[in-house]
Amino acid sequence: DLGARSVAARLQAMGVEGERALLLYPPGLEYIRAFFGCLYAGVIAVPAYPPRLNRPTPRIQAIVADAESKIVLTTGEILSSMEKRFEHTPDLESMEWVNTEQLVEPLADDWREQKIDPDHIAFLQYTSGSTSTPKGVMLSHANLVHNLEQSRHGFQATSDYVCVSWLPSYHDMGLIGALMGTIYSDAQTILLSPLAFLQRPLRWLRAIAHYRANVSGAPNFAYDLCVEKIRHDQRETLDLSCWEIAFNGAEPVRVETMQRFAKAFAPSGFRYNAFYPCYGLAEATLYVTGGDPAAEPVTLTVSRSQLEQDRIEPILADQEGAQILVGCGSNKLDQEIAIVDPETFTRCDPQQVGEIWISGDSVAQGYWKRPEENQKMFGARIAGESDKTYLRTGDLGFLDQDELYITGRLKDLIIIRGSNHYPQDIELTVERCHEALQSAGAGAFSIDVDTEERLVVVQEVDRRHRRDDLNPVIQAIRKAIAENHDLQVYAIVLIMPYTIPKTSSGKIKRHACKEKYLNGSFNVLAEWTVNR
Repeated sequence: DLGARSVAARLQAMGVEGERALLLYPPGLEYIRAFFGCLYAGVIAVPAYPPRLNRPTPRIQAIVADAESKIVLTTGEILSSMEKRFEHTPDLESMEWVNTEQLVEPLADDWREQKIDPDHIAFLQYTSGSTSTPKGVMLSHANLVHNLEQSRHGFQATSDYVCVSWLPSYHDMGLIGALMGTIYSDAQTILLSPLAFLQRPLRWLRAIAHYRANVSGAPNFAYDLCVEKIRHDQRETLDLSCWEIAFNGAEPVRVETMQRFAKAFAPSGFRYNAFYPCYGLAEATLYVTGGDPAAEPVTLTVSRSQLEQDRIEPILADQEGAQILVGCGSNKLDQEIAIVDPETFTRCDPQQVGEIWISGDSVAQGYWKRPEENQKMFGARIAGESDKTYLRTGDLGFLDQDELYITGRLKDLIIIRGSNHYPQDIELTVERCHEALQSAGAGAFSIDVDTEERLVVVQEVDRRHRRDDLNPVIQAIRKAIAENHDLQVYAIVLIMPYTIPKTSSGKIKRHACKEKYLNGSFNVLAEWTVNR
């Protein structure tokens, strides 16, 4: 708290109240001090991930230009690294850089407490997105407090909670969920570097076991990566019996992932009912829905063919064409969720898939400097109803007995010959059809070919199979897609491992995949196109 007040005092001395301050930090205490220092001083924080050594800075420059930031708070090491790039980035050199590690604690005595309007912007959460222009979500102090209380209620968090997190602290799940959530609940968080996890996933689970953490989580891909990379003999050294809440915030959450992880780490003491599927997005601060932490995840088995027609038809799990969907919990506090037809803006029937709309105090004020888009996305109204406004999430789903199920993204939906196909389902089929393919490394999207939508799949190859004959792999992909989705794939592109575009939280950037495919910029190992 002394460190945060020292940062706040420095900002107050600079007379920059209401300005936007870019935060460039690795995960850790210095970052937390800087973030809260901005809140204390009435300065709008703009968290961003620091650039890698000797890497270009276009994303940082785009955020600076959009937020019109004139101040940067950072560490001495990052400042030294950035100074070497100033010759090529005059826009960054012209900003006022503050090394917060040089601030001394007695400076905290100079901090002047001030009354802050709850509706004032606390920080701009720049979405990862799949486009080159990032968007800053305007989150007020009231948004933040409401969502922290909503999350605390959903997780039933107490001061006894111990959380381990490697999630990026500039990302909403890492910043609000892991950092601020535990601070708000007077709990404890142990931080790991995201790179430390990606390099060796075992470090995450070892930290949970060592610190006896009862809360930790990540998107879907992280659990798959643990199963893939952690050997059986290493699993025997882990005691995960302390892990009570394993939240999974990927959209949608996959039952196959939870089952595989639970089976793989059952000998380590992990229990399937520890999984806590939840749903959220930056535009609603973070947390939207979650289940009962003490209960097993809720699932619903439906007809795949009916789902492709945006209809929900429950069937038995052993019936042909069955697909299992995972519930992401229900409303908390005073929030409202509506399932709305994205074309007519009318409420959907209970057995119909529609766009998820949200109304409540956690919904952000909009995107920074985007009034027209804000009216469309944050000011939506249901036809024939009151003047209440909703956030259009762009996510597709439905409610069943108050349980929210996510089925896909509206903008990523693949529509071929009148049937809807969710790209994440096709991607799961592809990555598991051959041992040479990298898990969580597939991107599926459609392109227009002679006025007809056609399916394209881009897939990473495991590094151990880069020099293999990949023709059998292509044939396996074609067969798996035909058998599981009744689709003919138009093109298959096999690429080098770890080169598919992803967001900071590990989700596939399908729009960026499509752009790279169309302009031929992938590092291709093998490629196949129909009739070629």
